[in-house]
Amino acid sequence: MSTIFHEVIYQPIYNILILLYNIIPGGDFGIAIIVLTILLKSVLIPLSKKQIQSQKRMQEIQPRLKEIQLKYKNDKETQTKEVMKFYKENKVNPFSGCFPIIVQLIFLIAIYRVIINISDAELIIAEKDLYSFVENPGQIQHMFIGIVDLLKPSIPIAVLAAAAQFWQTKLMMNKKKRDSNNIEKKTEKPGEPDFSEIMNKQMMILGPALTLFIGIKFAAALSIYWLFSTLFAVAQQIYVFKKEKELNK
Repeated sequence: MSTIFHEVIYQPIYNILILLYNIIPGGDFGIAIIVLTILLKSVLIPLSKKQIQSQKRMQEIQPRLKEIQLKYKNDKETQTKEVMKFYKENKVNPFSGCFPIIVQLIFLIAIYRVIINISDAELIIAEKDLYSFVENPGQIQHMFIGIVDLLKPSIPIAVLAAAAQFWQTKLMMNKKKRDSNNIEKKTEKPGEPDFSEIMNKQMMILGPALTLFIGIKFAAALSIYWLFSTLFAVAQQIYVFKKEKELNK
């Protein structure tokens, strides 16, 4: 499995990153990481879209699910049976959004390993991982825009990455809160505790805190990827929410 991961995912990403570094004017490895991040996130847009559609479908059926849960709240076994029956009748798979998440996670791990391995090697490229048509630049220039040392932690970039993570979580929380309020209005019954909202509130603190911790402990190259990956996700969320709002008018 590790060999397949290395040859099918890790190595192509490694080579694309080095190829970008070779062709970008000025040879800025930080810019190469940003471009790779945008390319990778763009390729994964269809999966992200499928995930969003699955979440939207689950949101649409929430009023009826709430009714079932409230109706059988004292009989968990019957509640589970009725919920599964409802899923089957409406041809809804609650796990359909998991596959896109798993695929995106695999690519996240791959690019994380690429950046970490190159940073640990002090930006010296591993010849054995390069394709024959990709020129080996030797040791990569370690300064990003002539200011940030990619081999050392950068507190400012780590703070920006943590702030972006907070922004992304805040957007999702606000969206889910509005949807949850709409559901309560439709059911006209008090809802049970929303554990997803509780988890999101915790992640609103834990996520940025973890990002900040990683940023001040690891090379700035990783924080740059994390920052622009999160900003791309934020932009995508804003676009999707805007389109959804326009359709609901």
